[in-house]
Amino acid sequence: VGLVVEVGDAIEQHHMAALFGYGAEAVHPWLAVETVATLFSEAHGKADADTERPGPALAQSRYRAAVEKGLLKVLAKMGISTLSSYCGAQTFDALGLGADVIDRCFAGTASPVGGLSLRELSEDVLQRHRRAFTADGAPQATLPDHGRVRFRKEGEQHAWAPPTVLALQQSVGSARASRAGTSPDEAWRTFAQRADGGVPSTVRDLLTIRAGTPVPIEDVEPMEAIRARFISSAMSLGALSPEAHETLTIAMNRMQARSNSGEGGEDPAFYRDTDGDRRDSRIKQVASARFGVTTEYLVRAEEIEIKIVQGAKPGEGGQLPGHKVTELIARLRHSTPGVGLISPPPHHDIYSIEDLAQLVHDLKTVNPRARVGVKLVAESGVGTVAAGVAKAFADYVLIAGHNGGTGASPLSSIKHAGSPWELGLAEAQQVLVANGLRHRVEVRVDGGLKTAHDVIIAALLGAESYGFGTAPLVAMGCDMARQCHLNTCPTGIATQREDLRAKFRGTPEQVIAYFSRIAEDVRTELALMGVRSLSEIIGQVEKLQRAERPELPRSTMLDLSLVLGSPRRTDEARSRTTPRNVRPGAPVLDEQILGSLDATLQNGEPFAGNYEIRNHHLTVGARVAGALAERYGDAGLPPGTVQLSFTGSAGQSFGAFGLRGMRFTLAGAAHAFVGKGLNGAEITVRPFRNARYRGASHLNMILGNTVLYGATDGLVCAAGQAGDRFAVRNSGACAVVEGVGNHACEYMTGGIVTVLGRAGRNFGAGMSNGVAYVFDESETFAGRLNHEMVLLADLDTDDTQLVRQLLKLHITRTGSARARWILDDWEHQHNRWRKVKPRGAAEHVARIRETWMSRIDALTQDTVPMG
Repeated sequence: VGLVVEVGDAIEQHHMAALFGYGAEAVHPWLAVETVATLFSEAHGKADADTERPGPALAQSRYRAAVEKGLLKVLAKMGISTLSSYCGAQTFDALGLGADVIDRCFAGTASPVGGLSLRELSEDVLQRHRRAFTADGAPQATLPDHGRVRFRKEGEQHAWAPPTVLALQQSVGSARASRAGTSPDEAWRTFAQRADGGVPSTVRDLLTIRAGTPVPIEDVEPMEAIRARFISSAMSLGALSPEAHETLTIAMNRMQARSNSGEGGEDPAFYRDTDGDRRDSRIKQVASARFGVTTEYLVRAEEIEIKIVQGAKPGEGGQLPGHKVTELIARLRHSTPGVGLISPPPHHDIYSIEDLAQLVHDLKTVNPRARVGVKLVAESGVGTVAAGVAKAFADYVLIAGHNGGTGASPLSSIKHAGSPWELGLAEAQQVLVANGLRHRVEVRVDGGLKTAHDVIIAALLGAESYGFGTAPLVAMGCDMARQCHLNTCPTGIATQREDLRAKFRGTPEQVIAYFSRIAEDVRTELALMGVRSLSEIIGQVEKLQRAERPELPRSTMLDLSLVLGSPRRTDEARSRTTPRNVRPGAPVLDEQILGSLDATLQNGEPFAGNYEIRNHHLTVGARVAGALAERYGDAGLPPGTVQLSFTGSAGQSFGAFGLRGMRFTLAGAAHAFVGKGLNGAEITVRPFRNARYRGASHLNMILGNTVLYGATDGLVCAAGQAGDRFAVRNSGACAVVEGVGNHACEYMTGGIVTVLGRAGRNFGAGMSNGVAYVFDESETFAGRLNHEMVLLADLDTDDTQLVRQLLKLHITRTGSARARWILDDWEHQHNRWRKVKPRGAAEHVARIRETWMSRIDALTQDTVPMG
C-alpha cells in the first residue's frame, strides 16, 4: 500500500525528509501551502506594489521547488540517488525521544539518551495550539518567532548570542564597541558565565565534575603545554577570506598549536616564504579527490586529516557557492572562477575500511613523517567506525559534533545533522578500549567548544586534543551575522568580496589571547581537581557525574548512562601510548628505487630503472614523488627525468601523487586508484607482450576502479578498459583509455578524458569544466550521459585535430590496435565521436584544448621504448 501524509506542521526540508525516511511516499503540507498562498495574496501585498512579487500560485510552486531541491540535497548527502531508495530507509538518530515513542513510532531507530514520552509531546502540541489563539478564542494576529535559526531576544537560547559574542571580543580586544568601564578580565568572566552557566543546551551542561583535593596551581603544567593541544578546526580558504585564514594560521603556529587547512588547498607561495611567521597549516586536510591536494601540499604537512564525513555534518561541507570562487580560489582549487564547487559524497572515496586503510597507507607513503588521522561524525555506531580507523593504521581519530559546520552552506544545513560530540566521543572511547585499540590512536574532538569547562569534559570523556572552530573566528571579530553562505560577511571573515575583506580587523594576538585565557582556566580547574596535567584525566570518566537541574524537570528524563559508562576493560590504556600506529610488514618498492635514484639525480643525470611488480606492492611511486616534491616542489623536473618501468600486476594506488618529471610504464595490469592525486607524472599501462587479448585490448580490463581520482595534472594512456568512477574530480590531467565503467568524469573541473570504447552510465555528473571525447561505436552513449551540467556535441575542427593527436600519442605509448584502427579508418569512424562539454564553459574548454594540443605534440615526439 502507498502512504500519503497530509500534515499541518511539516514546513521545511528536514520535516519532509523525516516523513519520507519513515515510509511516506508523498507528503501534502497543507498548512505550509496555504500559508504561502496567504502571504502572497493581494491582501498581503507590499506597500510599494512591487511588480516582481509573485502571485499565490507562483509562490506555492517556488515553495515546492525549494523544498524538493532541499530534499534532493539531503538524499545526496547520504549518497542516495532516488527517493524510492530513501523511502523508509530510517537514516536517522533520535535525540530526546523516550522508549515508548521509539518503540511505537520509530522502531529500530537509535535513541542513545532517551527522553520525552508521548505525554510530553502531546503537552507541547496543545501548548502551541493555545498560543495561537487569544483568550476569547480568536486567532492571534501574529505568531512568535522562536529564533531557531537566527537569534531573537525572545527566542530560544543560542550558543553565540550577541551578549556572548561581545563579552568574548571585549576580553581579547576585538570588540568594535565596548561598554565603558568593562575590563578584559571582567568581560572574560562574563563570557565564561554565559557560555557555561546559561540554560542547558548541550549534553555537557548536564554533567558536573566530582570534587577533588586541590593542589597549588603552580604545580600544574604550564599554559603553553595546554595550548599545544588546541586545534583550529578545518575551515577552508574559500569559506574564509584569505586574510582571516592566514591570521588564524599564524596565530596557531605562534603557539606551537595546530591549524587545519580545510579542504581548499593552500597558496604554495607560503611554502617558500621563510621570513617571519609560518603561514601554512600544520594539518592538511584531504580525501583523495579533495580540492587543492598536490604532492607538495602533502609533504608540507605535519599531520594529514582524511575527511570522510565532509564536515561535522554527515555529507555536508566542501560546498562553495560560485560567487565565492574568485580567481585566487579557483587557482588553488584547480577549478573555474564563478563556478560552484561540490565535494563528492563520502561513498565515492571510501567504500570500506579496506579502502580507508589504503588511503592511510598512500598518505603515509608520500609523507612518511606525517601523522595521519580520520575525521568522523558523532552519530550512533561511530565507535565501530573508530575501531576500524585504528585497525586501518590511522594515528588519530577526530569525533566532530553537530555544532560544527561550514561557513559556505545554506541555513537549512545548520540544523538536523549529526549528534552532540559528547555521545560520539563516549561511544568511540568505550569501543576503542573494549577492543584493545585505544593505546594505538589519539582521540580528538571538535564541535562547539568554547570554554575550559568544555575542554575538561572532553578530556574526561577520552579526548586528548581539542578543536575550536567558531570561537577563534569570534575572537577575530566575527559578529555571527549568519550570512557566510551569501558572501556578505560584514566583518570580512567569511567572504571573498574585496570591499568586505577590507573591513577585516582581526589579528593573531586576539586569537592567541583567547586560547591563552582558556589554557589558564584549564590550569585552574585541574588544580581544583587535584591533578597536575591534562594527561592525568584523559578518559577518567569516573570523575564525572550528573548535574542536578531541578529547574528543568524534563532533563531528568534523559538517560546519560552511555556518556557516563566506564570502560569494561581495565587492562587497556585509556589514552594513546604509542607515537605512531604503524602498519607492519608492508613491502615498499620505492625504497629500492630511491636507493639508486638519489645518487643519479645529485649528479644531474636522468634516471631509468626496471622492476618486477606484484599486487602486494602498494602505492608504488608515491614515496619517490614525495621525496622529489620536498626538493623541487610541485614544479618537479623536466619530462622524462625519472623513468620507471614495471612488469607485472600492480597493487592499489600505482603512481599515486606522481610528480612532473616522473614517467611510469607498466606492462601488465593495475588495481584500483591508479594515478590517485596525479600531479604531472605520465603513466602508461599496456598488456603483457604475449597477452592473447593484445589485439582486442578495448574488450578487456587493464585498470581498476577510481583511476585518476583527484588528479591535478599529468597523462595516462591505458590500452584497455578502466573500472567505475574514472577521473572523478579530475582537475587537470589528460587521459586516453579504451573503455570506462559507471560514473566517469563526475565532478570533473578540468583536463581531458578520451574514451575509445564503451562508457558506462551517469557519465559527466557534476562536471563543471574540462572536456571528454567518447567514441560512440554503438551510438547509445547519449542515454548513459548525465545531462544536468553538460552538453553533447559533435567534434569541430579543433576537436578533431586534438583527438587525432591523442590517438597518435596513445599508439606511440601503448601500441594500441584499437587506436590504430580508428585512426586508419578515420573517414568512416570520425562521425562516431561525441564531445562532452560543460554548459557555458566554451571559453575554458577552448583554453584547456589549446594548452594540451601543444603539450601532446611534444609528448608524441618523445617516444617511450615499447619494452
